[in-house]
Amino acid sequence: MKGIILAGGTGSRLYPLTLVASKQLQLVYDKPMVYYPFTTLIEGGIREICLISTPADLPRFKQLLGDGSRFGVKFDYREQAKPAGLAQAFLIADSFIGQDPVTLILGDNIFYGGDIFTRVFGDFKAGATIFAYHVNDPERYGVVEFDAAGKVLSIEEKPKVPKSNYAIPGLYIFDNEAIRIARGLQPSARGELEITDVIRDYLRREALRVHRLSRGFTWLDAGTSSSLHDASAYVQTINNRAGIKIGCAEEAAFQQGFISLPRLEEIIRQMPDCEYRDYLEQKVVAEAKRLPG
Repeated sequence: MKGIILAGGTGSRLYPLTLVASKQLQLVYDKPMVYYPFTTLIEGGIREICLISTPADLPRFKQLLGDGSRFGVKFDYREQAKPAGLAQAFLIADSFIGQDPVTLILGDNIFYGGDIFTRVFGDFKAGATIFAYHVNDPERYGVVEFDAAGKVLSIEEKPKVPKSNYAIPGLYIFDNEAIRIARGLQPSARGELEITDVIRDYLRREALRVHRLSRGFTWLDAGTSSSLHDASAYVQTINNRAGIKIGCAEEAAFQQGFISLPRLEEIIRQMPDCEYRDYLEQKVVAEAKRLPG
């Protein structure tokens, strides 16, 4: 399984913050926004990742994440000169994906709670898998309509009159057919290659699975000023009350076995004195050393 982080776009809804840095490099409590989707991919066991962003912002992402070896993964960077829809990611990353299945995650989406993604990634064999999350403002998202038995009836992109309150979060799993489908798409009325058109193709062929995320699961879209603030407040609350750092890529890489304990300790020694280092040292490393074996 390959992974794509789509971190392009103009970030106009976060103006003037995005005059300084890309939306996905904005601070969400104690780390750049892109750490959260990156960590989700690591938790799913994905080790080959392509990050897509603008020509101006790619050097900043490379400075932040490097070649990925620090986390036991391999990064590939691709330019998106002009945003033209989420499905454009499959065309940009065509040669990176090769013949493999692929997970696409949006760079401004934050997920927390349970191990559903890890299980779904591990069980995936073919077709497409998406998720559905109950929201109060479904008109902002792609929307899934279900019948009484839970069967998917339709997929609509930002409908004016939504047929349900189930939005599609920014994480999608596809087999290799997604590249062929994306190549055949025509731009929508918005001038974009819509990810919902890719999903509909799988739905027509009865090759689509939709997992409804439980009430105990949290999905945050940090694409506006208010949602960015809400995301930071939520992450801070979990950090302070539970002592857990959401989106800690080094911890996830260690737990997945991507990096060893000695390697994690070496990484920590290279960090300046800060709360992030203290967490890795005093919680992650200390707990690992207390465990038997």
